[in-house]
Amino acid sequence: MGAKRQRLDHRIDHRIDHRLDQGSSFYASSPGSSYMFNPTPSAFVGQPPPFPVVKLRGLPFDCTEVDVAEFFHGLDIVDILFVHKNSKVTGEAYCVLGYPLQVDFALQRNRQNMGRRYVEVFRSRRQEYYKAIANEVADSRGSPPRRNAPRAKSYDEGKDLAEHTGVLRLRGLPFSAGKDDIIDFFKDFVLSEDSIHFTMNSEGRPTGEAFVEFASAEDSKAAMAKDRMTLESRYIELFPSSHEELDEAISKGR
Repeated sequence: MGAKRQRLDHRIDHRIDHRLDQGSSFYASSPGSSYMFNPTPSAFVGQPPPFPVVKLRGLPFDCTEVDVAEFFHGLDIVDILFVHKNSKVTGEAYCVLGYPLQVDFALQRNRQNMGRRYVEVFRSRRQEYYKAIANEVADSRGSPPRRNAPRAKSYDEGKDLAEHTGVLRLRGLPFSAGKDDIIDFFKDFVLSEDSIHFTMNSEGRPTGEAFVEFASAEDSKAAMAKDRMTLESRYIELFPSSHEELDEAISKGR
């Protein structure tokens, strides 16, 4: 975070309003950009246009702005903000688009691959994007987050408060990962091959997800310490799960 980022953040709203009037590109020229993405003058009559921002999750840890721009090829990008936690990448980012109608096109890229990882794309809001900017600035300055105002339960806090049943869901696995790799990843815990379940898509190919059954709920809770650690240079996300979710996932892949 530096002066360049702060200047950009202060001018985002102005840029988007200007784009709606002028149709010019501020972030970079997009060779695949098309008039079909541009709103008509009557698109938002009687109401302000929604802030055109989406959130991405599951990005490769070495992802760059160029990678995101290529992922959204054909759309006009105003800003890309990568989310960090304690100065470490989280695999999440916000992408501000040139026009509100482009959000729907961006959502069509949901669960498409970037490299060998699939990326989730969600509709987001102006407030979430600005909060992420504030957190990035605070993190870059080494200052603790403000605690004088109540805040919504964060994504990570939801994981911490989730009930553990002894089952974890893993996301972001290399397609080449085997059960031995999972056992090595959780080498501090006693696991058997029978306790590891990879999920497959309708074509019988790996989805990059797996379920692991631990000896106890206490073990699965302790294993959450491995959340976002790397396996073959890919960070792995862990989620508390259940035997019901495991059974449903396995049945879908049959």
